[in-house]
Amino acid sequence: MGLKFSYTLLAPIYDAIVASATQTMRVTSIQRLNQSTPQNVLINGIGTGLDIPFLPEQNTYTATDLTPAMLKVCQTRVTQQPSLNIELHTADVMKLPFEDEQFDIVLMNLILAVVPDPLLALQEASRVIKPGGKIYIMDKFIKPKRIALVRRLLNVVMRHIATRTDVVFENLLQQCPSLILEKDEPAMMNGWFRLIDLKKTAQINK
Repeated sequence: MGLKFSYTLLAPIYDAIVASATQTMRVTSIQRLNQSTPQNVLINGIGTGLDIPFLPEQNTYTATDLTPAMLKVCQTRVTQQPSLNIELHTADVMKLPFEDEQFDIVLMNLILAVVPDPLLALQEASRVIKPGGKIYIMDKFIKPKRIALVRRLLNVVMRHIATRTDVVFENLLQQCPSLILEKDEPAMMNGWFRLIDLKKTAQINK
């Protein structure tokens, strides 16, 4: 079962499952978009648009999701925020349809540990931000050298349905030499969910 099919089925009930449980850390994550000057922001994995009501209006937004059914729900939220400058695109975060160094910020809320290849998704995010740009991540990761047996066993099933539970963020970052870690804070569930800030240097990923 592919993720596109899974999330097509989940779209009508996704908000009921996820919204209340993630709202506090979602709001905290989005507060990072409050910059002193307007920013060109890419939101990867916008889903049903749970981020939409909390987005600062001074920025310009481009938002992607793999699943049209999720974007259909998201579009309803967009129409309720007429002052928000945002465009929605059906796109794969592992193969973004955007030019190099196009955005100031990439926001990745609950997407990096969902996709089949999180490294490729992170590399694509790095590719499309400008040097000095930021990647803001909110997601669940296993700490390095943690056994986390239950999460790894759960991943055998969950990765084919909705999300991965075995991703070690540090392993991804080691393979992205153009990204430097600026902040890493626990967000929920004793640090399983984390808020991570990355900055792109002038070095190009290879």
